[in-house]
Amino acid sequence: MARQVNATTEAALKQWEFFIPFVYDDADPKPGLKKTRLRPGAKIRGTATQGYGHTGRDVYPGAPDVTEAQALAWLRNDLDPCEQAVASSVKVDLTDNQFGALVMFTFNAGVRAFKSSTLLKKLNAGNYAAVPGELAKWNKTTIDGKKVVSNGLVNRRAAEAGLWAKGGYIQSSGTPALPQRAPLISKEVTTTMTAVASGGALQFVPTDGPLAYALAAILIGAALFGLYLYIDKRRER
Repeated sequence: MARQVNATTEAALKQWEFFIPFVYDDADPKPGLKKTRLRPGAKIRGTATQGYGHTGRDVYPGAPDVTEAQALAWLRNDLDPCEQAVASSVKVDLTDNQFGALVMFTFNAGVRAFKSSTLLKKLNAGNYAAVPGELAKWNKTTIDGKKVVSNGLVNRRAAEAGLWAKGGYIQSSGTPALPQRAPLISKEVTTTMTAVASGGALQFVPTDGPLAYALAAILIGAALFGLYLYIDKRRER
């Protein structure tokens, strides 16, 4: 039996694509069921889509609505060539989540794009670590014949990278691209703690006796409290 995606991947795809019973334009920026139904003769800026991200000759403006059962059948059929492409093209071992992330990407970008991608070349050379960065490069969509960066695709690539890593991060397509947060422990904090630990802040403390221990405890406590306040402010940003 040909390899298929696991339940984690299928859930990610269904969450990402949404079930939309009517035909809509995938260039429509509105999320989920708020998308505009394509009526007969409507101008299409992107691709006519229906169900769980299904496209093709059977999806056109004015086509009848579909049930979720039909949408799931389409999804299963649409996934099959993507699963075959990943299974036959990748020459290194993949976990189920890694396999699923690549199928999810191929489902969106297309079989031909996956097979000719630098991502596949680097992965087959054993460079697993290159995959998230290569996924992130596929962040443009075609609107009115022009390639433009899509926040939805930025987030989708992040979702695929998360699935590649552990299968635990599923982003919503309706949110803005996520900013990078500063690390809680910065280089400056590390430098300060190193200076304290090296004795620079303790050089005036008596070297023995109860007073030495008391002053040392006070200085170390103050340093730890300052570190706590610094980290708390970072969390609030």
